[in-house]
Amino acid sequence: MKKILVMHGPNLNLLGEREPGVYGTDTFESINAEVSARANELGFECEVFQSNSEGALIDKLHAARLDCAGVVLNAGAYTHYSYAIRDAITAVKIPVIEVHISNVHSRDEFRHTSVISPVCRGVIAGFGKNSYLLGLEALKYIIEGEA
Repeated sequence: MKKILVMHGPNLNLLGEREPGVYGTDTFESINAEVSARANELGFECEVFQSNSEGALIDKLHAARLDCAGVVLNAGAYTHYSYAIRDAITAVKIPVIEVHISNVHSRDEFRHTSVISPVCRGVIAGFGKNSYLLGLEALKYIIEGEA
């Protein structure tokens, strides 16, 4: 069974509490449980990781290159300015799917630009927790050579 990594960036550990009008009322734990279950249905072993620290996210991406077939990444606010995460994505040479719970293009102007999108295999945004599930589906197609 191939292993994949689902990564959550800053403040996503507060899902269910944080701005429910934007991010929904599902908790961080319930979303991770649903993501892990769906990953298993798709034939993946799923590791979930969250950090509010840019360095920890980079370290985890570096480690993923050794034992993961791909990554589903919600980098949170780091999406818009972390060239360090962008460089880490480029360095690991495994497919990374960028996901966002909200439609970032319908929000603040600064959220309209992603510095990581150009080095990710694809972007899924605006489908709530389902953005993660769609990211898993996309990763499956990529890993199996169908996309």
